[in-house]
Amino acid sequence: MPALTNLLSTLPWPLLDIIMNVVAGLGAIILTYGVFLEAERRQDAVFIIASACLLAYAVWIGNKIFSLAMAGLMIGSIIELVEILTGKHKHTT
Repeated sequence: MPALTNLLSTLPWPLLDIIMNVVAGLGAIILTYGVFLEAERRQDAVFIIASACLLAYAVWIGNKIFSLAMAGLMIGSIIELVEILTGKHKHTT
């Protein structure tokens, strides 16, 4: 365990910064993956997870516009997923 502590103490960033950057990177990758999904239910679930990751990062860096955009995407995806699960989701032709 002391080796891990020594390794972490030599990193240029604090551990929380590294974690938040990893969360943001995963969120961006997951969001990109969600665009290519065909099943709407899975796509909305993936968008919820990705936008939550990116919202956490946006709050961490203090960017209000990015926070608002990710919160909007997350809320919209939650609403659509609930509509799909309850059978109220309709498509227009």
